[in-house]
Amino acid sequence: MSTLHGRGSVEGLPEWDRCAVMGVVNVTPDSFSDGGRWFDTSTAVKHGLDLVAEGADLVDVGGESTRPGASRVDEAEELRRVVPVVRGLAAEGVTVSVDTMRARVAEQAVAAGAVLVNDVSGGLADPAMIPAVAATGAPFVVMHWRGFSQDMNSRAVYADVVGEVVAELRARMEAVIEGGIAPERLVIDPGLGFAKQAQHDLALVAHLAELRALGRPVLVAASRKRFLGHVLAGPEGAAPPPARERDAATAAVSAIAAHEGAWAVRVHEVRATADAVRVARAVEGAR
Repeated sequence: MSTLHGRGSVEGLPEWDRCAVMGVVNVTPDSFSDGGRWFDTSTAVKHGLDLVAEGADLVDVGGESTRPGASRVDEAEELRRVVPVVRGLAAEGVTVSVDTMRARVAEQAVAAGAVLVNDVSGGLADPAMIPAVAATGAPFVVMHWRGFSQDMNSRAVYADVVGEVVAELRARMEAVIEGGIAPERLVIDPGLGFAKQAQHDLALVAHLAELRALGRPVLVAASRKRFLGHVLAGPEGAAPPPARERDAATAAVSAIAAHEGAWAVRVHEVRATADAVRVARAVEGAR
């Protein structure tokens, strides 16, 4: 089982014998990566099923863009976007996660069949989130977060990014546990790209062992993010490739994360990452 390889297990979720692959379904018109492509319910459900066919172990459904500079949608619109897609995928037997910062969306998504709440704010955006998730008993992703998308780039100031992210995540974990969510149900996420510059993201990927030392499974969400564009841009001043041309780079990070003991990787394009984590597992097994 996955615990044998040090990835940790999450109470209430399946266990995999390797790094799991979380496919992304953005039910939004303005995601940085694929905004508008899966915006209606039937298209979004079909896309989620396609991701599972390509090797996704679970599917993360979100109705609000968290790209840098994004403005928020209202709660009613987020509910309208997310809940029918969660219900449709869960009815097909898919392991569904909901990507939301709102307690009411989390509650209704869990009622519709979601089995994991992935809150990029770690419960900070909505004070009702922690008690709501505690009441449902669902597992919870605690991401490192310093503020909403509109101004998060101004918060990307660190003297020691790894030490500060670990310390801030530890404090947030303690608050979430104190709020009633069982430690066995927590996943942590370093928040790549959220109040981080490229050098910060790379340092966090290079030091996943320090994050794993917090004692909970680690989710790595690097897919198509700006730091990969920065790496691929090459010589100073060259334009980075657009988001959809960063999938090979994403798969490379997935392989590194799997090798370093990540519990799961969250990606838009599943097939290459599904292959990458399986190769990482095969190499691990050959030791």
